[in-house]
Formats: sequence, structure tokens, C-alpha cells
Amino acid sequence: MLLSGNVIIVTGGASGIGQECAKAYVKEGAQVAVLDLQETVPDRMAGDEPVLYVQCDVSDEAQVAAAVEKVIARFGKIDAVHNNAGIASPSKTLHDTTVSEWRRFMDVNLFSIYFTTKYALPYLKITKGCILNTSSMVGEIGQAQHAAYAASKGAVNALTKSMALDYAPMGIRVNAVAPAGVWTPALRKWATEQPDAGSIETYLDAIHILGYCPGGDVVADACVFLISGKARFITGCIMPVSGGAELGYRK
Repeated sequence: MLLSGNVIIVTGGASGIGQECAKAYVKEGAQVAVLDLQETVPDRMAGDEPVLYVQCDVSDEAQVAAAVEKVIARFGKIDAVHNNAGIASPSKTLHDTTVSEWRRFMDVNLFSIYFTTKYALPYLKITKGCILNTSSMVGEIGQAQHAAYAASKGAVNALTKSMALDYAPMGIRVNAVAPAGVWTPALRKWATEQPDAGSIETYLDAIHILGYCPGGDVVADACVFLISGKARFITGCIMPVSGGAELGYRK
């Protein structure tokens, strides 16, 4: 198993891509700590010995600091942090986005990485572990009606590369995955907010040149690789997991 003996923190791991990643990490032998805002422990995680579920608002520094200590108390170490928690709604242009909405995007999508890294870094230095961020293809190419979201993910990409430079001397790798469309509860909600909601499913299938909009398991497979020793010489990489969508996304 590729992750045998690893302790991995996954933020936003109670649903969507994060949940698929948590499942994949456990399958590959890891012990997983899920940090999520959801108060009710998902049925799949209740009583699951390799999984520690911590109710946590990852945009709150004190809560993240406390959550990291709970992970250490339970498992004794941290080998990887997967910063997956993020929001994509509401979908608006910059001038239509309120100040509170803009701040919430940055707090959840960007500040959370700052907090998890700040408090997990002392433990990652010991294990010479790694950090993985969930970004998005729109962080590179932009997207209409998504000013705050695209800005936050563009920042995640730049931050990933800067962190890779800073932490390489410590033996810590830092990478990101950049999906296009992925069917998750968040994407379902996003679809209802679009001007032509009825055609969204067909649209999302069409933009991926491999022919379909996938589930989160395809992203999880890439994340397992990037966290594992198989990717031991990869850092500062923003890996597309997009079915080739970026090749024809503007059509």
C-alpha cells in the first residue's frame, strides 16, 4: 500500500473531493484526520478506526491550532496535510461581489492553508512530509462570473510554488491538484446558480475532452500519487486533473 503508516490531515474531508481522498488514503494504508465544518460525523467515518473526525472551521486560527493538537494526541505525528477545504459560491463578477463574500472566499480558500501550515509545519519537519493543496483550473485561465473564486485559486497556485521553494530545504514537498469540473455537492449547488442551469450537465461533459465530467475519485487517485513516495522528486507542481479541459475550455 502506497501510504502505509502515514498520518494525513484532510481539510474539507466530509464530502466531495475531500471525502473521496480520505477514503483513498485509508485504502492505501494511511491514518486520516478529517477537519471539516460539518458538525455531524458522516456515517462512513463513525467508528472507522483509521479516521479521526474533528469538527473545525479551517478559516479560524484557534480552531485549526486545536485540531492539529488533537491529531498529534491521537496519532503522534503528521506526514501530510491536504488542504482541500474550499468554497465556490456565490458565482459573481467582481463588482457584484460583496466585501463579506470576498473575504469569506479568501478566508476559506487561502487563509486555511496559512493556518494548517503554520501549526502542522513543526511536525512535518520531523517526518519530512508533504503538503498538497486543492486548487482549480480556473486559477490559471480564469472564469467568467467567478472573480473571487478564480482570484483565490490563482493565489493558491502562486502560494504552492512559493511554499515549495521555502520548504524544500526542510525536505518537505508542496504540490497542488487543479481539477476542472468534478461532480460534488458543491458543484451541484453551483450548477443551480448558473444563468442556464438546465444545460450545465451537458456543458460540463463537453468541456472535458475525455468526454465526461468525473466524480472525485479521479482527483483522489492523483492525490494518492502526489502524497506517496512515488512522487518523491516532485514539488512545486500544479497538476491538472482535468480530462484535458484546459485544451478546449474556451470553446
